[in-house]
Amino acid sequence: MGAQQRVYRRKIRSVQATKKITKAMELIASSRIIKAQQRVAAALPYSRELSRALSAAASHTTGGHPLIDTTQRQRQRAAVLVVTSDRGLAGGYSSNAIKEAEQLGSLLREQGLEVLPYLVGRKAVNYYRFRGRKIEQDWTGISEQPSHLDARDIAEVLLSRYLLATEEGGVDEIHIVYTHFQNMVVQTPMVRRIMPIEVVEQTAEEAVAAGEGPFPLYEFEPSPEAVLDALLPKYVENLIYTALLLSAASELAARRRACKAATDNADELIKTYTRQANQARQAEITQEISEIVGGADALASAS
Repeated sequence: MGAQQRVYRRKIRSVQATKKITKAMELIASSRIIKAQQRVAAALPYSRELSRALSAAASHTTGGHPLIDTTQRQRQRAAVLVVTSDRGLAGGYSSNAIKEAEQLGSLLREQGLEVLPYLVGRKAVNYYRFRGRKIEQDWTGISEQPSHLDARDIAEVLLSRYLLATEEGGVDEIHIVYTHFQNMVVQTPMVRRIMPIEVVEQTAEEAVAAGEGPFPLYEFEPSPEAVLDALLPKYVENLIYTALLLSAASELAARRRACKAATDNADELIKTYTRQANQARQAEITQEISEIVGGADALASAS
């Protein structure tokens, strides 16, 4: 076998090994994304009812709550929670979320706020560490299968920093950057302000017109203020948990799509290298035949 053929055979073996990896990861992502979609669907009813209960409690309170009232905030610092993946081979999933976070950070700095990053996923951690940026806190190893305890841990950290006084280093706003799962093809990076919570006044007629049904009648024990104190941390925790679930589903969908594209490209490369190897082999055979014919002609002429 000639040197050129050995080069092509080595390339074919390398691409075949890569193809096995991408094909396996595509199958794994395909098997896990169904479960991720089911977890998102299972969390939606609780989120919807929690939002309705929170709206009812907020509408029956008289004084300002520190998690809702924005009049006492000085807007000096903003915490930004960025949700990315722990592993690669997911296309532009992590880079799109990081790009969205960079744009949000630039906008907040233009408004005079100091941005404090809180990161989920090794991709975001590596991005910030490579550029020598300060990281307030990070969580890794939870991007594909986040649990409710993970969301509670993140919510406790962010809420404790938010409830801290501004002059003592507390933050005045909390934003989350995540990837919203729409379907298997479309996943969109999104920014959402989770603190302070924005309360929108809505009448019963407007709720019915929006398709939300009649406004429920609640009895608050011991008081609407106490119920609001208990519901608001759970609401923030649920927002973070839902964002983690949507991001996990988006990551698996992006990985499945990227690995399928890589597998298809590997097939094309194998075909190309096989064709080039055959051409090199044919060229070597032609050269050998030409050398044999030339030698035979030389012998015949000498005799």
